[in-house]
Amino acid sequence: MKKTVIIRNMLLIMCLLFPLSCDYLDVVPDQLASIDNAYKNREEAEASLYGVYSGLPYFSSPQYSPTFFGGDEAWYIEKGPVSTICWNIARGYQNVNSPLNNEWASVASGVTGGIGSRFMWTHIRDCDTFLEKIDICTDVTQSELNRWKHEIIFLKAYYHFHLLRMYGPIPVVRQSLPISAVSEAQMYREPVDDVVDWIVEQLDKAIEGLPDRIEDRNREMGRATKGWAYAIKAQTLTLAASPLFNGNPDYRDFVDSRGVHLFPQEYKAEKWERAAKALKEAIVWAETIGNCRLFYFDQETTYGKNLSDSTILAMNVRGAATEKWNTEIIWGASNSWGERTSIHLDRMCHPQFFTAQNTGGLWKCYAPPLHIVEQFYTRNGIPIEEDESWEGIDLYGLRKGDDAHRYYIERDFETLNLHFDREARFYGAITFDGGTYYGNGRILGDDNLWVVRMKNGEPGGGTMPVERYLSTGYQCKKWASYLSSVPDGNSNIVCNEYSFPVVRLADLYLLYAEVLNEIKGAPDQEVYEYIDYVRARTGLEGVVESWSKYARPEFKSKPTTKDGMREIIHRERMNELAFEGARLWDLRRWKKAKEYMNKPIRGLNIGGSTTETFYKIRTIYNLRFSDKDYLWPLAQYNLLMNDNLVQNPGW
Repeated sequence: MKKTVIIRNMLLIMCLLFPLSCDYLDVVPDQLASIDNAYKNREEAEASLYGVYSGLPYFSSPQYSPTFFGGDEAWYIEKGPVSTICWNIARGYQNVNSPLNNEWASVASGVTGGIGSRFMWTHIRDCDTFLEKIDICTDVTQSELNRWKHEIIFLKAYYHFHLLRMYGPIPVVRQSLPISAVSEAQMYREPVDDVVDWIVEQLDKAIEGLPDRIEDRNREMGRATKGWAYAIKAQTLTLAASPLFNGNPDYRDFVDSRGVHLFPQEYKAEKWERAAKALKEAIVWAETIGNCRLFYFDQETTYGKNLSDSTILAMNVRGAATEKWNTEIIWGASNSWGERTSIHLDRMCHPQFFTAQNTGGLWKCYAPPLHIVEQFYTRNGIPIEEDESWEGIDLYGLRKGDDAHRYYIERDFETLNLHFDREARFYGAITFDGGTYYGNGRILGDDNLWVVRMKNGEPGGGTMPVERYLSTGYQCKKWASYLSSVPDGNSNIVCNEYSFPVVRLADLYLLYAEVLNEIKGAPDQEVYEYIDYVRARTGLEGVVESWSKYARPEFKSKPTTKDGMREIIHRERMNELAFEGARLWDLRRWKKAKEYMNKPIRGLNIGGSTTETFYKIRTIYNLRFSDKDYLWPLAQYNLLMNDNLVQNPGW
């Protein structure tokens, strides 16, 4: 106890001596010299506006975002081309002394967690400073001023939402604190429902002044619209209604130092009703005012008319992810420099076709585990384990490519049964040995598709070089833009940068189907309607038709029950939004992470050079996930600096 007090007092003295380094949730707000100069004219004020936007997460960066390698959806390698500390979250190395992906700790603490760390409370303070100072600027029109203020209101609400998903109950910074407010800065974490209500209130306020859409696409794409606010409001309320936050018995005894319960004590069905209303508002806005519609590749490019139906179906979902500012995107990330862009994803996911391409430009290390490969549906639109036509088939038996699969698998190439007769989303999302690839300069048709070879000794396979190889024998195809290309003789890839879809229309459709299913006693046509919209885009029949026609007898009625439909919707989200960052948050809010993330990471034998040796299944890593991992820990430093904060359960 004496040691703790001494350490705390020493840190307090340090922060008082060096206030520029401290986070105001720990001690006191930053003292910013000559802050008024940042708002003295329009140019400076607009730069400050963009500065507040810089607090947005690096959505498309596998280096900075935990959604790529922080879960069970993709696996990395020890000496990979970029430092990806978030991968250590998946490997069970999260801790309280130096938390990984630490977005809470102050700069002064020295507890940054390395790459992936952000200081959200600093960005929230920047929001308050902007709102306080922007009226100093006199050469901004009133309409611009109004829009800027509402953009900042949105950003402040979003930053709170981002922290809520990671940490659960958080302090709410309703207004900026004065520099002298040391005691007031010792804030408490607030109950989840109070945090949610405040975020929603702020998003409603932001909607009043945000533009319907971006008119100047050259200068302003990536700035907030009403669509962003509607979508995040819907996501916030869906999170609040979900099992992790809605009457979760695991948090029944989670109280702060005042004895205040930080999680709701009882499950409330009306939270789903509130989420449904918000989702309907978001969808109506997107479809009417936002002019959003599901992306169809053959409607968006002149190349579509020269492609087979098979290629187009696979490109419908691949294009929805990588076609820049396409019609489905409600919120697209536009981080436009260096490692924070989609370029890193493209380099990780673009396949290698020649040995000479293995010299650094292609990173070749975004590897889906075998359970993700297995997760996608059959061509009948249902899980392999429920499809009557797959009963008795050895998934890991061998079969040769045939004419029926020529647009997905090379003719006469011997590969796994697992790669045949799958839904188009599988072929648009996963690169496998013997699989075809549309892109890399061959985009005027699909009669001469590239073929990927991934055995040891072949251009796309093996474990050399040690910093660029596919740990599972599979590669993510979804983030490889078909417009990117790499020369045959080297790896100097020319990346086609795209707008990473933070929220797209299919996401809202599937969320709406989910909340409607929770509201109703049994699923009905309204529930099926929104999930069937998404399925139709890749050539699948509706859920009722698919299960009744193709499922084994014990599963045929699955879509007619609430529990069965819930499972279907969850699987549908994992397939449709694969590799887009949704899975990490979905598994947590559903309280399914403990189920999914205690299974082994499996892959193929990447050291094998023959068909017989390469297609041997191996365990790469045994995942570890416990109840405490549902919420990120606060750094021990923060608890020492603020007695009013309490640690998340289990840490």
